[in-house]
Amino acid sequence: MTLELDGAELARRINEALPGAATEWNGAYVWVEPESLLDVARFLKDTPDLDFSTLRGITAVDYVEHFEIIYHLLSMRRNHSVVLKTRRFGREEPTIDSVIGIWKGADLQEREVWDLMGVRFEGHPNMKRVLLWEGFPGHPLRKDFIR
Repeated sequence: MTLELDGAELARRINEALPGAATEWNGAYVWVEPESLLDVARFLKDTPDLDFSTLRGITAVDYVEHFEIIYHLLSMRRNHSVVLKTRRFGREEPTIDSVIGIWKGADLQEREVWDLMGVRFEGHPNMKRVLLWEGFPGHPLRKDFIR
């Protein structure tokens, strides 16, 4: 059975390596500053005893006042997992850095979040819709979507 890493311990380790990057934590969740996302992702993947080499999923939640972008990470070698979260405030063109350079599996998942929620992933090499057609008006999983 895969073990969830303790969020408080992982946040401590992140903040030792990248001061101020982890802002909140509980259970197996760690929230990070959006500006630190790429550095934290590299740290989690490249640190040998963490070894989060697998991105299991990316999703987003619309809380109206902000979007939460959620990353499910797994280390198959170490048999542990964690959920990394970040927030983006604002409804007009929310953006976050793409993690495709760290985990190739982010490709379709980032495109799906863009397509359905309207969160753009900066640096993604092919930020096109994946489920809906180009020109579709809006992003249908947003709480303010009206059709």
